[in-house]
Amino acid sequence: MKFRPFFWLTLTTLPTLAVLIGLGTWQLQRLQWKNNLIELFEARISAPEITVPDTNVILDDVRYRRLDIEGKFFHKKEIFLTGRTYEGNAGFHVVTPLELEDGRIILINRGWVSEDYRNPQKRLFSLHPEKVDVDAILRQPRKKGFFVPDNEPQNGFWFTLVPSEINEHLGLGPRAISSFYADAVRTSEVLTLPIGAKTKLNLRNAHLGYAITWYGIALALLGVYFVFHYQAGRVKFGRQSGNQR
Repeated sequence: MKFRPFFWLTLTTLPTLAVLIGLGTWQLQRLQWKNNLIELFEARISAPEITVPDTNVILDDVRYRRLDIEGKFFHKKEIFLTGRTYEGNAGFHVVTPLELEDGRIILINRGWVSEDYRNPQKRLFSLHPEKVDVDAILRQPRKKGFFVPDNEPQNGFWFTLVPSEINEHLGLGPRAISSFYADAVRTSEVLTLPIGAKTKLNLRNAHLGYAITWYGIALALLGVYFVFHYQAGRVKFGRQSGNQR
């Protein structure tokens, strides 16, 4: 086979092909990462409950572990995470400090409420002056997304759950835990406000489809490249070229 590539066409095609293959490979890596994350979550959510660990614990060893928390809520220090939805309905997540029996304070993301129930006086049934047991999952501090606004504590706007910021704003002092927080989980099929997190992870996992798409586009680009050269007479096979005089 004889092949005489066009210089400029090849110069633009090869980088584009490399980018497409790179995107497909990246999606396969994301697929593996997400599968590992799902396996880790399911393994730890089904493991026995642990007590709230020390703040010097290695978080990667305990994230997503079920926590058995007993303490007293500081309902007057609730904050609300803006822009949360439940089954397509806009609302907020209620985050409430809870004092543990050893005096430490941990933030509990108790779950979702609608705009109508943001005011605690409209959901007195969710306020517990006595000690409570909370079934929860240990979570690491969240990182602000690229398109997510900064928290505005002075205006009451919270978009990202960063315990250190919330603890400082609420004046909870050195007893407050800043290295992790907890998500309250549902323990019943009957929904009550605030609506806690599910214990079954439901992450959208379409990375394999994305990878196939990128690889498919790369293959199509390669096909168009060679067809163009063939039609221009720049690709000749041995037998075909041997028959020419």
